[in-house]
Amino acid sequence: MKRIFFSLSIPAAATLFFLAPALLPAQQSITWEQVKAKFGAANPALKADALSVDEMKAAETTAFLRPNPQFTAATDGTQIARHNGVWQPLSGSDLVTNFSYLHERDRKRELRLESAKEGTQISAAEHEDLKRNLLFDLRSQFVQTLEAKAVLDLAKADLAYYDKIIEISRNRFKAGDIAQIDLDRIELLRVQYEVEIQTAIVNLRTAKIQLLQLLNDRTPVEQFDVTGAYDFADDLKPLEDFRQIALDERPDLRAALESIKQAQTNHRLAVANASTDPTFAAWYTWNASNNNPNANQTLGLSVMVPLRIFDRNQGEKQRTQIDIGRNQQLSEAVRAQVFSDVDSAYTQVESSIALLKPYKAQYKDQALRVRDTVTYSYEHGGASLMDFLNAQSDYRTVELAYLQLIGSYMTAAGQLNLAVGREVIQ
Repeated sequence: MKRIFFSLSIPAAATLFFLAPALLPAQQSITWEQVKAKFGAANPALKADALSVDEMKAAETTAFLRPNPQFTAATDGTQIARHNGVWQPLSGSDLVTNFSYLHERDRKRELRLESAKEGTQISAAEHEDLKRNLLFDLRSQFVQTLEAKAVLDLAKADLAYYDKIIEISRNRFKAGDIAQIDLDRIELLRVQYEVEIQTAIVNLRTAKIQLLQLLNDRTPVEQFDVTGAYDFADDLKPLEDFRQIALDERPDLRAALESIKQAQTNHRLAVANASTDPTFAAWYTWNASNNNPNANQTLGLSVMVPLRIFDRNQGEKQRTQIDIGRNQQLSEAVRAQVFSDVDSAYTQVESSIALLKPYKAQYKDQALRVRDTVTYSYEHGGASLMDFLNAQSDYRTVELAYLQLIGSYMTAAGQLNLAVGREVIQ
């Protein structure tokens, strides 16, 4: 039985071995727009902060509630009495019921609602500001993933090219054109390319893991990938355009301006709270022991007006007045920060473009041309080993620097988007 099982398991294992790649889930590759959509729907920090906006919205209902009326019922004079041999325990009881209501004057409820609505707007703007900052982190991680992919592709291409050089060197060694020591040196240098590939693989996996963390996604790293253009654009709008967009779009500035409005509303509410709110009351009484048999039941009305002699809400009025000036100064600080952020990010983008232009127009082609020329010369015995190694090293340095500069440009572009308040550079 064991031999039969073994003979049957070999074909089955072979079948599974060849079908295994097809049975594995396909790698998921998503674009930047899809990454943003997943982030908005799944990021726990963003979702938790969105609930705070809902809490502020619920507070608007509380702010607009009217005071509850008061109802009081009391009895007095209850005696256990016996009259003419008959028990009459409630014959001497008095019943008093009272209904009162506090009337708020000077639009207190309306001002409380207005302040609560402005608080909701502030909370919504702060939520958008949190989203703005988290999107920058997300974009930076997305760019790092694209950069790691590009560096890995470059490392693989360099290794494939170097393997061809090794093959050429072996042919030259067999023909007696180079010595054994030169061939050994060439083959030993291959380990540098292998190290670069492994380092690039680790960097790519790390970038994907951090990106998945921001997305709150449990997809295995092997099944997750991103796609997008890894390049730069040299058409940059004037600085003033970005400044104006930032003034219109920055949610932190909008929150600061809303804070001024809320402070002004709170001051008006403090002034209104200094006004007198009367309490209207009505009552009904039943007096079983009244000497007038026709006056056992009575109705009454009253108005209670507090005398605001000492407490006229002076401290709160002064505090809210000061708070207006404080929020005005804070808004000016935020406005200055907006200009500083935009100017700094704009300078970084300009600098990246200035460095990338000559690389794309000249340096990359020159490095490739030098490498190919020296390689051809080395293959035919016209260049030394050191010339070839130097040309190969220069080419790798230029290509890697170009990829890193693109990553710096895209990160700076994300910084400019963060400073402006929305995506102005993709």
